[in-house]
Amino acid sequence: MIVVTGWILAKPDTLAELIAIGQEHCRRSRAEPGCISHDLYIDSENGLRLFFFERWADRAALTVHFAVPESNDFVRAVRALSAGGSKSPEIIDVP
Repeated sequence: MIVVTGWILAKPDTLAELIAIGQEHCRRSRAEPGCISHDLYIDSENGLRLFFFERWADRAALTVHFAVPESNDFVRAVRALSAGGSKSPEIIDVP
């Protein structure tokens, strides 16, 4: 199994839109082959920080996910709407 984490820092005026596109991205991703879970959380200490937690069956499924055009559209939208702070996905192989 592969675990992926990452976060986005929103601006106050883009938070609602980032949550909406993040939720849509999670729903779409959950339907992809090999997706075990794909979730979005709001940081309890910083309400502008959105945290993603994903689990994938294997690296091949994750590679396909990253290549889906909608995933690239999501990344572009996040870059345009974020406050500039983000953490690139951290990918962890779990035996």
